[in-house]
Amino acid sequence: MNIMDFNVKKLAADAGTFLSRAVQFTEEKLGQAEKTELDAHLENLLSKAECTKMWTEKIMKQTEVLLQPNPNARIEEFVYEKLDRKAPSRINNPELLGQYMIDAGTEFGPGTAYGNALIKCGETQKRIGTADRELIQTSALNFLTPLRNFIEGDYKTIAKERKLLQNKRLDLDAAKTRLKKAKAAETRASSEQELRITQSEFDRQAEITRLLLEGISSTHAHHLRCLNDFVEAQMTYYAQCYQYMLDLQKQLGSFPSNYLCNNNQTSVTSLPSASSNVIGSSAMASTSGLVITSPSNPHDLKECSGSRKARVLYDYDAANSSELSLLADEVITVFSVVGMDSDWLMGERGNQKGKVPITYLELLN
Repeated sequence: MNIMDFNVKKLAADAGTFLSRAVQFTEEKLGQAEKTELDAHLENLLSKAECTKMWTEKIMKQTEVLLQPNPNARIEEFVYEKLDRKAPSRINNPELLGQYMIDAGTEFGPGTAYGNALIKCGETQKRIGTADRELIQTSALNFLTPLRNFIEGDYKTIAKERKLLQNKRLDLDAAKTRLKKAKAAETRASSEQELRITQSEFDRQAEITRLLLEGISSTHAHHLRCLNDFVEAQMTYYAQCYQYMLDLQKQLGSFPSNYLCNNNQTSVTSLPSASSNVIGSSAMASTSGLVITSPSNPHDLKECSGSRKARVLYDYDAANSSELSLLADEVITVFSVVGMDSDWLMGERGNQKGKVPITYLELLN
């Protein structure tokens, strides 16, 4: 017998097996044939595996959305992963926002309150962007990769063996049906031999499938460790972000309330005016709609009540005689003055007095 004859006979046998399984499956669906039921333990294991697969896929996909909200970026990363190539590094949203803030602050001038604040906020946003990148990398390695390995590895093996078990069961039930229909003694003997073989193959495949399915408990234990790693990565990320914002808040330290002077040179109105100077808690916004009208003569400026202590954050060299030079970490007395630019306060150190920029100060309680 040549190879071609052997292949023809093998194809014919495979076609016969496929047809036999199809007939058995159809008759079972129509209620015309008996079906061998799996034992309860094996059924429970199969159900547990299917449930694990379903929820693992959902958790994995939603975690990917959480870490990378941009669907186009996720598709690109998926393609590079399938090509076994490293995806190009791209700037993330916090880093991009931070860069815009820094560029804007540089354009407005680092010496102005707004420009200085923008630069500080931009630097903090870029730090958050770096922390975000580290969270994505750590979570992908310690959480997403194990979940994906289960779906694409372990579960595919389980599904393959489960399908093979289904085929062996169909073969077994088809053999039982042929034995029932056998009339002649010779045919019956042949059917009994076929039944013994199919029963043995079915039992063997059921045991293989059971051993694989019992490994699901180990998978749950492994995924639990991965979940703890993910929670720890998130905890580290949010702790970093919180610390970054605390530091930023200290750097942006400014007056929390208005100190208004009520004297003959000032008048208070509830309506804003084009010639008004607005003094707010952040030195950039008005409080409760109060507006202070500047006195006509700058030499008539009066000191307002409510002086406070402030720590100097950075060295500052006075640009002219109306300003006060500062040394980092020294503590001075500051107070607001009606009509003064909102980016500045009046500073006092002993007998020395002069204007100081708000952004160089941290108010003390």
